[in-house]
Amino acid sequence: MQAVRNAPWRPTASTARAQLRVAVLIAAMAVLGTPAMAVAKSSAPNPVTITLYSGQHVQTTDALVAHFEKANPSIHVAVRSDDEALLDNQIVVEGSRSPADVIFTENSPALEFLQQHKLLTTVSTSTLADTPSKFNSPQGDWVGVSARVSVLVYNPRLISKAKLPTAILQLANPRYNGKLAFAPSETDFQPIVTSVLSAYGKSATLSWLNGVKANSGGHSYANSETVVNDVNRGMVAFGLINQYYWYRLRAEIGASNMHSAIAYLAPRDPGYIIDVSGAAVLASSKHQVAAQKFVAFLVSKSGQEIIAHSISFEYPIASGVVTPQPETPFHNLKPYPIDLSQLGTGASAIALLQQAQLL
Repeated sequence: MQAVRNAPWRPTASTARAQLRVAVLIAAMAVLGTPAMAVAKSSAPNPVTITLYSGQHVQTTDALVAHFEKANPSIHVAVRSDDEALLDNQIVVEGSRSPADVIFTENSPALEFLQQHKLLTTVSTSTLADTPSKFNSPQGDWVGVSARVSVLVYNPRLISKAKLPTAILQLANPRYNGKLAFAPSETDFQPIVTSVLSAYGKSATLSWLNGVKANSGGHSYANSETVVNDVNRGMVAFGLINQYYWYRLRAEIGASNMHSAIAYLAPRDPGYIIDVSGAAVLASSKHQVAAQKFVAFLVSKSGQEIIAHSISFEYPIASGVVTPQPETPFHNLKPYPIDLSQLGTGASAIALLQQAQLL
């Protein structure tokens, strides 16, 4: 999250997200037995309209909203999608006048940022109980909805798995000069920086960032979609992403067109991070009951099944739901043991990224 600025809202979505949008809606509705033609706005007279600020992937959000409205015809959800950092800043600027009722983010620091500014209200106890407490706000101001994990994506024609880094600090080793791709401005990258900072301190983290910057050369990108695409096309040997980008690309272009693979860093390495997506109700919301109901739906069995069976390839983490997707089971992951409270707002990571001139 960058410095607060009064930037106008503008919807953004990558080409890949747009191409998958219809497919994920149909797939999710098929799972829950809802006819595909049911994606209409509520037909109830004078429904309450809540506004959702969403930094989550468009197709995931659309599928969830469609089913929520179908199950709750008295509530309509108006969605504004943008980068979560921009939405955070917008809410801070809007203050008590914000039209947002709920915010749904990809990463916990975005929610911690708003919690620090006292802009969130407490999520209902029953909703919090649906998600393991370690994935929720320590203060109860937001609830964890889904998760991803950091991995390396690599092209075996350019680098063998045996020659990949096994520790996050090794990404700065000069042996990888010109071989590495990453997206430093992605909010997914900030928790990794915070984790490295927690493990090794400020000086070592800044040195690492400078080394990663040098090794990336011309392969420092604005988003992780470009990282995984370029690695898959053989433009660069390997990159650092969250696992779902690779699985989403495979779903989009087909397994026969995949020329890349993914690998994990060593168990418990500070670069092996679980990112938690979460949701919260704004303290300024004029529709608290409806907003709390929507957040509760996200972590309910119905909401989690949509995530589990969608082609967003995020891990459901609430209501005991597990993904049937062909990826490493969530319970088999071996991430660095850092608490969400330690990831904080991401402010320290942003400061270091700015100091390294990566933002």
